Amino acid sequence: MITTPALLLRFEALGVLVATILLYQTTHGSWLLFAVLFLAPDLFMLGYLANVRAGAALYNFAHTLLTPCTLLAVGFVVSDRVLQHISLIWIAHIEFDRVLGYGLKYPTFFKDTHLQHL
Repeated sequence: MITTPALLLRFEALGVLVATILLYQTTHGSWLLFAVLFLAPDLFMLGYLANVRAGAALYNFAHTLLTPCTLLAVGFVVSDRVLQHISLIWIAHIEFDRVLGYGLKYPTFFKDTHLQHL
């Protein structure tokens, strides 16, 4: 297992997913909000209606940890629980995708990802 990067990345994502859910629970997040927003980042796939390059760019924007982690940090600095919860839901979505093997998209074809060719 240690020499299988794809498997290591999935276990790593599972660890972050579990930690994110525990943090969400600890901060008393609404599970209804979690259920409603969990798949929201996938709306960025609508960029593929324009073309593959735009679709990949929008999908990757919504599926990298940079934006939700930045929002999470801001949420903690300004003590905004709603921002914290939205960020945690977003991170959980990204990590759930990684556990399933979905990665960032290349601008060549929807199924070309940084983790595998689906």
